[in-house]
Amino acid sequence: AAAMPRQRRPSRRMRHARVAAGVAAAGAVNRTAAAVSSTASVVAYIGIGSNLDDPAAQVRRAFDELDAIPDTHLDAHSSLYGSRPLGPSGQPDYVNAVARLTTGLEPLQLLDALQSIERDHRRERGVRWGPRTLDLDLLLYGDRRIEHERLSVPHPQMHRRDFVLRPLAEIAPGLDIPGQGALPELLNSCEDLGAHAL
Repeated sequence: AAAMPRQRRPSRRMRHARVAAGVAAAGAVNRTAAAVSSTASVVAYIGIGSNLDDPAAQVRRAFDELDAIPDTHLDAHSSLYGSRPLGPSGQPDYVNAVARLTTGLEPLQLLDALQSIERDHRRERGVRWGPRTLDLDLLLYGDRRIEHERLSVPHPQMHRRDFVLRPLAEIAPGLDIPGQGALPELLNSCEDLGAHAL
């Protein structure tokens, strides 16, 4: 396949502005939510994956962009892991990681910020589980269980995926996942997709 033309990477200021715009848009959806403050911060875990356009660089760049989300701090992130793709055959292997955030954003505000970052990486949504430049999944939001037309938390497939559970266990080994169980037990029973530290 022909190589994609190289595009200028947006400046950090531009990326921050786009993320902030996404958060502002989400605020319109959440007008009934109470105003957030530092005392209302929640720990959230984000699954990160890429298998296009230098995947390791895509994931490392995402760490900085997660830390730039307003009212949010990147507390920790895992090492990078490689794994086989879940979706259609013939696509490259993935690079995965998990990040832990402390955030004052409501779940849908955080989701919109994540999707804004994906757009900055030229993420295209087409074939299910197809190749992508960047995938950011909201895995956990505190101990809340959320069912919304845009969002399910805990992520409904995370307990089956070693490329999520292994990096998650690196930064939160004793974690209990609401409705799914203790992380060490889930690791013992999840599907083996060849997740390995890079």
